[in-house]
Amino acid sequence: MIKIVVGGQMDKNNIAELLERHGQDQVEVSIKSDIEAALAVKNNQADYYFGACATGAGGALAMAIGLLGAQYSLSVSMPGKIIAENEIREGVRNGKKAFGFVNTDAEKVVPVIIDEILKK
Repeated sequence: MIKIVVGGQMDKNNIAELLERHGQDQVEVSIKSDIEAALAVKNNQADYYFGACATGAGGALAMAIGLLGAQYSLSVSMPGKIIAENEIREGVRNGKKAFGFVNTDAEKVVPVIIDEILKK
């Protein structure tokens, strides 16, 4: 079972529902505060962090970057732009554990990220 925590600032319930829907019964999803979620990944109590905010990198990912490091974090969207699908998939394959995005992009990016995670 892949353990995923949802931090960030916006739409946590929506993101959790998307993760469960696309996780094909292979994910366990918990909603936490930013710091609790980032610490769960840092302490190996969770495998991945997902977070959303209005910019995709501030409130969505700041705590994860601070606690896990930028090398394990990826901002997959910012207002008006989603990074290319192959870049998202490459990030997962290269060991990124925390993903931040604009809350309105959740339905576009969560399925891609979780699909690549399930391939590991």
